[in-house]
Amino acid sequence: MGCAGSKQTKGRITKIRKPKPWKHPQKLTKSQLIQLQEEFWHTAPHQGGTKEIWDALREAAEADPSVAQAILDRAGIIAHNPDMTVCFDGEGTRYELPKYVLSDPTNLIRDRWNS
Repeated sequence: MGCAGSKQTKGRITKIRKPKPWKHPQKLTKSQLIQLQEEFWHTAPHQGGTKEIWDALREAAEADPSVAQAILDRAGIIAHNPDMTVCFDGEGTRYELPKYVLSDPTNLIRDRWNS
């Protein structure tokens, strides 16, 4: 049973989107955000699941939302939330993605060389 107005078909999200605007607890520069993202993707496979799924999640997270669903489908990943913050692989393993790997916070400070 699902909610009325749900954008799911047979348990799958039908339209991937970037997370709603959000604010990081601290102001970050773009280079600090990139460092956080790289650290997350480097350590993510140690949280469980398979490296192949983590690689596909990274590819989908960094892609335009219009192609992210195709990437997830190709890898057999089910997005539980339309913003990809919670996903599952075909074995039922849960993968959680922080918003900072999916979109920039509203309080991001642009570096002069990375604007």
